[in-house]
Amino acid sequence: MGAIVYYLCLPLIYAVSLLPFWALYGLSDILCFFIYRVFGYRTAVVRTNLKNSFPEKSDAEIKVIMNKFYTYFCDLTLETLKTLTISPASLLKHVKMENEEVFRKYYDQQKSVIIVMGHFGNWELAGARFSSETLHTLIVIYHPLTNKYFDKLVYHMRTRLGNKLYAMNDVLRGMLRDRDKITATAFIADQTPQPKGAYWTTFLHQDTPVFNGTAKIARKLNYPVIYTSVWRPRRGLYVVKNEVLIENPASLTEEEISEAHTRRLEQDIIKQPELWLWTHRRWKHKKPTTDDRP
Repeated sequence: MGAIVYYLCLPLIYAVSLLPFWALYGLSDILCFFIYRVFGYRTAVVRTNLKNSFPEKSDAEIKVIMNKFYTYFCDLTLETLKTLTISPASLLKHVKMENEEVFRKYYDQQKSVIIVMGHFGNWELAGARFSSETLHTLIVIYHPLTNKYFDKLVYHMRTRLGNKLYAMNDVLRGMLRDRDKITATAFIADQTPQPKGAYWTTFLHQDTPVFNGTAKIARKLNYPVIYTSVWRPRRGLYVVKNEVLIENPASLTEEEISEAHTRRLEQDIIKQPELWLWTHRRWKHKKPTTDDRP
C-alpha cells in the first residue's frame, strides 16, 4: 500500500517542484484558502499556542499573526518540495547567507562546529543553500520515515546538493566516526522531547521541555555552537544569519547551553512570530512534579 501511495503522489510532487516561484506562490495562495479558511487545519492549536505565548496581545493582533502564519506555512510546504529540483543558481537568488565569516574562522582552524536552530523560516531551503558554501560539510539530523519510499525521497531531497544526514539515533556515533572531517552538524532544537529526562525552562511564558542532547554532545566534543536563524524579509527571499553562540561549550553546563539557544530562538520568534511552526503541539507535556519522579 505504501508503494502505491508513493507512486501515485510522486508525479504531483515533482510537478509542483518544477513550478517557477511565481506559480508556486499562486498555488500556495489557493492551498492556504482551503487549509486555513475552509478546513481550519489546526487553527485551534495555533490560536491556543499564540494566545499562551503572547498573553499581552489582543484577539485582533493574534488574528493578524495567524493570517501571516498560514500564508508562510503553505509557502513553506511547497518551497520544501521545491528543494527536490531547485538549482544552486536559484538558491543563491532566493536564499542569502550572511556572516559566512563565522564558519571561515573555524574552518581555517580545522574545527568542526554545531549549528543550533529552530523551526523558524525555511530550514530546508537554508540547508540546501548551505551546500553552495565551500567550507564545512553540512550534516542534518533527521527522523527516518516509516514509509521507506518517501524516506528515500526525503533522503534524496536533503542530500542531492552535497549535504549529509545522520539518523536521529545515530548522531553521536556518526559525529565520533567523522571527527577527522570538518563538519557542521545541524540540530533543530525546538522539538518536543519526553518530559522526564528533558531540560525544563520557561519558553514563551510556558513551562517547556528542551532536548538536552544538543548540549550533551556540544560539551562532549567541545565543538563551538553557532546559532542560525532564517529570516523572511519578503516572499521569495530568505536571509540566513549566523552568529557564534558558545565558543567553548566544555566550560558551561548542559543547562547553560540549553538555556542559551532556547533564549536566542525566543528572541527571534518575538520579533517575527509568523515564521515559527505554530501547528506543532509544542506544549503537550506537563512539567513533572516531585511526585511524578521515579
